[in-house]
Amino acid sequence: MAKPTYFNAENFSGITPEMLSDYKRDGVLVLENMLSPESCESIMAHMGGLVDAFEPDDHKTVFSTLSREQEQENYFLSSGGEIRFFFEDKAFDADGNLVQPMSQSLNKVGHAMHDRDPVFNHFSRQNRFKLVAEGLGLAEPLLLQSMYIFKPPHIGGEVVCHQDSTFIWTEPQSCLGLWIALEDATLENGCLWGIPDQHHEENPRTRMKRTSDNPASDNYNATETITLDDTPWPEENKVALPVPQGTLIAFSGLFPHLSSANTSDKSRHAYTVHLIDGTCHYPQDNWLIRDKNDPIKGY
Repeated sequence: MAKPTYFNAENFSGITPEMLSDYKRDGVLVLENMLSPESCESIMAHMGGLVDAFEPDDHKTVFSTLSREQEQENYFLSSGGEIRFFFEDKAFDADGNLVQPMSQSLNKVGHAMHDRDPVFNHFSRQNRFKLVAEGLGLAEPLLLQSMYIFKPPHIGGEVVCHQDSTFIWTEPQSCLGLWIALEDATLENGCLWGIPDQHHEENPRTRMKRTSDNPASDNYNATETITLDDTPWPEENKVALPVPQGTLIAFSGLFPHLSSANTSDKSRHAYTVHLIDGTCHYPQDNWLIRDKNDPIKGY
């Protein structure tokens, strides 16, 4: 399977017909030089300040796509409108102590930096990101979820093959991921991999949902993952997407993607914003729910 085209977006002013054609064909679009090194370093420094101020104490939730135990924890399920910190699976020793410094122990921070932090709000709502979302077909782009992903050296966990629409379900499907390489993403430190041309189905093959859409229900803070199609992904067709700092990778919520564990000496920081189309229905049994007085907003 051929690797998707890498476009130079240094002077980006909108999605071109060639970019749109590639996105429709592959389900993914790679835009190099979307952000300057200075912009990436600045947002990394700001996150560094948030990490320094974080006191874990009672909040040592691990995020892993292998065990997925976090999906039953209230700290995770109530993070849709908050800024929450999640650790790597191998962050702690048997006595509960960090095996690496805090800055090299976190899996991610999520899921509402774009609304709760002024710096991330400004960063997430850049006009060039709006142009990408609209150019790839979102009539009313809304910023649903943001994640700062650390992929720390030595313990950065594997991310198994998945589709983002599994976790961000709209009717019809409209999830769009904007993944930004804040550092070089390489084969050694766990760059993204994807399976082009596997995004044409109407719905994702699995769906994660709350077992109740009623906040008063005893089952509201429990989730289940439903298999809609158990056909294995043709991972033999996967292609690596190594990219330099400042690259934006846009992909459909139906695009299957994954990443390997980071066993190298270098981190792989990235920032992701997931968008949905406000013209589509967002069911209230999605795991990520915002308070009715705190609606999802656009640009």
